[in-house]
Amino acid sequence: MTEQNQTQKKILVVENNKSLNKALSEKLKSEDFIVFSAFNGEEGLHLAYKKEPDLILLDLIMPVTDGHEFMDHLRRDQWGKDAKVIILSDLSMAEEKVVKMAITNKPICFLSKSSTKLHELKTYIDSVFEEDGE
Repeated sequence: MTEQNQTQKKILVVENNKSLNKALSEKLKSEDFIVFSAFNGEEGLHLAYKKEPDLILLDLIMPVTDGHEFMDHLRRDQWGKDAKVIILSDLSMAEEKVVKMAITNKPICFLSKSSTKLHELKTYIDSVFEEDGE
């Protein structure tokens, strides 16, 4: 294994749907990102604190610890309070619980899984890193 390129960005995918998690991970790896995968919020929090990724792609409906709880825990952590998160879910922004989470925990954006294509997601990810001048 070669030494990690210092410019490679780390992305954590927290998605319980195994086939979608795999598709997202493979797409991001093919774009030269370092990718970590978790299949529930508890695993995701553990990996987030351990690996401190540059970006987290987070589903909201998951077993063990859902995305809402994930965000609440993450934002209480010293590192996690500023972590970049993109919500990727089939929940609607019209749902009160989702709106409250978005206002309180400030994800970068909220994307619909069913209508966001992989190449569109990549565009959002690139814009996150461009805004930081990274």
